[in-house]
Formats: sequence, C-alpha cells, structure tokens
Amino acid sequence: MNLDSMRDILNAMEAEGREFWEIVLETDMENRQVTREQSMEKMSAVWHAMLDASASYTGERRSLSGLVGGQGALMRQYAAKGDTIGGDFIAQVISEALAMGECNACMRRIVAAPTAGACGVMPAVLIPLSRRDNIPEEKMLQALYVATGVGAVIAYKASISGAAGGCQAEVGSASAMAAGALVYLRGGSAEQICHGVAMAIKNMMGLVCDPVAGLVEVPCVKRNAGGAVNAVAAADMALAGIESQVPVDEVIDAMGEVGRRMPVEFRETALGGLAATPTGRAVMDKMMNGRKRRRTLTIKDARWKLERRTSEGENKKEESAQ
Repeated sequence: MNLDSMRDILNAMEAEGREFWEIVLETDMENRQVTREQSMEKMSAVWHAMLDASASYTGERRSLSGLVGGQGALMRQYAAKGDTIGGDFIAQVISEALAMGECNACMRRIVAAPTAGACGVMPAVLIPLSRRDNIPEEKMLQALYVATGVGAVIAYKASISGAAGGCQAEVGSASAMAAGALVYLRGGSAEQICHGVAMAIKNMMGLVCDPVAGLVEVPCVKRNAGGAVNAVAAADMALAGIESQVPVDEVIDAMGEVGRRMPVEFRETALGGLAATPTGRAVMDKMMNGRKRRRTLTIKDARWKLERRTSEGENKKEESAQ
C-alpha cells in the first residue's frame, strides 16, 4: 500500500490486525522489494547513526560562517547543574537538538529526518527517552517506523521541503514525526498518535523558512530545539486524552495549503524574515565580501604562479641555448 493518509494507515491496521509500525514496515518491504530483516537492518543503521552523532559531539567545531558551534555543549553544561526551568529531560532534549543541528552545520554525519535542516528534532526526543527509560533497541526501531509513516503521509499530502512550504514543512514535520514516535513509545493508541501529530503540526503551522545568509544555521539550529520541545508537549497532551478537534489528515492538508500560499520571501530564499533584518543583511554582506576577497586572492596567486613558471621556463631556454 501507499502511505497517502493517516486514515489509510488506521484502516490497514484494522483490516490486518497489525500495529501502526508494522503497516509502515510492510509498506517499505513492498515498495523497496526487501525482506523484513533487510528493512529492519536499514532502520537500525539509522538509529545508530543518530546515536553516533550524539556520542561524538564535543562542541569544539564551528561552522564555516562562524555563526554556529558550541551551543549544544553550553546547554549540556547548564543541564548538568540540575537547575533548569523545564527539568532534566527537557534540558537534555534541547541540548541534543542543538548538538545535532550543529553537526549538520559543521558538515558532520547526521540523519535527515525528514531533512538535514530538521535533523535535530527526532534524536533530541528519542535519545534521552531511550536512556531514561532503558528502552530496548527493537522498540526504538518500531518508533522510528511510526515516525517514518507520519513523515511519508506529510510528504505526500503537503511537503517536507522548506523551499516549497516554509520551515513548518521541515521542523514542523519533524516535530510531528517525533510526537507520533513519543506517543507510541509511551503506550499510546493509534488514535492518540494521530492526535499528537495533529497538535504538533498545528503548533508550528505558518512557520517561515528565513535562513540568515541562506545557510542552514541561524535560526535553523535553535528551531530544532523548539520543534523538539513542541513534540514533547503534543505527545503529552495526546497521552493525557486531549484531542485535536480537527482530524489529522485535514490538519496536514491545511499545512500544505499554507505552504503553497506562503510568499516566496519566506520559503528558503533568504529574502524575508530574519534574513532580511539589518543584522541578517550585514552577515550576508560580510560573507559575500569575504568570498570576493578570497576569489581575488586566488586569481592573483594563480597569475603570479603562471608568470613565475613562464619566467623560469624562459630562463631555462636561454641557459640551454648558451
């Protein structure tokens, strides 16, 4: 089957007597023509890539622009003091989101879930929860299948691209995927998964994509933290029995419409929002001037080397003639 709507997944669950994650797994097996073991092996690789990125983060690297680096380490240090406003778990969620976003900006290996710009949301909620509750890997992989199903539906009905639908399509989608995974891990029903997804999307609907200097750094990294905390809030509300008054598929459709109506300035073009502020423009100008200087130096160096080689060649010819 194709994952065209959340209703399709719920109907398949009822017809086949299987869990949410199993429907997604079987769809992957069918679409990619792989065995159950092969599908699970790939999902395991995804999970371990998230764990490896988290474990190898030190906060020492900086992005080429210098705009990003070290924030995740600062948050970890703050969390270690045990005096955060939101408690230990939320502090870990924030620090993981920042660390993973920095990994992306600093060209380290991450998992695009569903995109590189939103790579911090999923691991930010899943890694701390797996550690706190000692959740076995098999259960974590099942949660990743739940998140995958949610992401596939959003991609089909709306968009997961910032250039097409703004940041609501990237961090918003990641937040919805994370909320669905959290509800599953905490024993929520399929209906509660849908409510968690719907509320996560509604909370981020209309979020614009306005990267300063066109880089996936500011405000992208910190928005990952916001998306992760939003996922926790949406999941907790769903688990408490709070329901979305608008069905999840209609919420996703609305998100798609908002994205299509969003002005081009707010869809990853760096022409509006924070990118168009005086500070944002100053960063862009500084970077462009730096590129021009580097290009000029490169041309001069190349010309100097060429002239030197030509001169040396002529001298050698004269010596040979003599």
